[in-house]
Amino acid sequence: MKTDFQDRATGALMGAFIGDALGLGPHWYYDLDEMRRDFGDWIDDYTTPKPGRYHEGLEAGDLSQAGYILNLTLSSLIDRGAYDEQDFCHHMDTELLARTDGTPYSGPGGYTSQSIRDVWQKRVENGRPWGEIGGHADTTEAIERTLAIAVRYAKNPQRLSQYVASNTMLTQTDDMVVSLTVAFNAVLGQLLEGDALDARISDTLMKKVQQGHLPFHAGSGKKPPPGENDDLVMGRTGNFASPDPLLTPGFIAQAAKDSAISIEPASKVSLIYGMPCAIYHVVPAAYYLSSRFSDDFESAVLHAVNGGGQNQARAMLTGALVGAQVGLSGIPRRFLSGLKDSTALLRRVKTLVEQVEAEADTNRNTEAEAAE
Repeated sequence: MKTDFQDRATGALMGAFIGDALGLGPHWYYDLDEMRRDFGDWIDDYTTPKPGRYHEGLEAGDLSQAGYILNLTLSSLIDRGAYDEQDFCHHMDTELLARTDGTPYSGPGGYTSQSIRDVWQKRVENGRPWGEIGGHADTTEAIERTLAIAVRYAKNPQRLSQYVASNTMLTQTDDMVVSLTVAFNAVLGQLLEGDALDARISDTLMKKVQQGHLPFHAGSGKKPPPGENDDLVMGRTGNFASPDPLLTPGFIAQAAKDSAISIEPASKVSLIYGMPCAIYHVVPAAYYLSSRFSDDFESAVLHAVNGGGQNQARAMLTGALVGAQVGLSGIPRRFLSGLKDSTALLRRVKTLVEQVEAEADTNRNTEAEAAE
């Protein structure tokens, strides 16, 4: 019988894959009238990209490159039984960079983003090693691929933040981007443990800061106790300069639940927080939709998609957060049946979740033996 954690964790990753695929056809329409002319007044299912669009040649239900890379992360975690950065980089070399030529319309997923093209140039053309090719892209690509790491280490926030930060810095080295990426995955970890995405979640996260489990400075300036993240962030001793990335989700969730604040339709949240690709546009919108529709997966991801702009990342991150709250059992079956290779994806996700549960059982047994 599935535990609640298994259902939530499986729902989070399958929700991310579903959100990515839902955004494939209407991706990057910044003119909402044009998007409606191409796809109708309301997009409610997977769609095939129109000729001349970014993912032309793919079909409804396919994953974009973001979903493809998340699957690579998933593969590495399963293969190694843990996060192994060298193995992850090997997957990127052989299964992504070897399949593209550094131009936008090449490689798996129909379109290769600028930051990944920069990685290709530094790694393939210039022969630079991993660890020396990170750039300053301010997008959500690292969040998208590290969702699997958050699931794998949801029960160990120190490891979660350590591995998410390290993986992020392989391609993006801006301190703000790294901190927002770690914070988003820390939120996901709390949802997987059964917390709600409401105003209280920031208090829970800040308690973990005080305990030394998350690498952020406390707002009071009090230094948290020593932890294994001390020498991690950006290769410098210390924590992220500000706790604000952990405070943001609580404030946005409070607004989403406030009856005096109205965004109608909810898809218009894309205009409130911004339609572009930058992390500081996408993440707040995903928090809002995931809190407002915390028990309604379909409404959350469809409002994310129908907001236009960088709706694929918005839907992918929203799908992960809401999937973690409703579980796989709360995701409408039609989204699973319409997702290409969903049976194989689901099998792999369940394998990862089983590894998490097995490790937790081992740790509990070890602690019990030590206590005897």
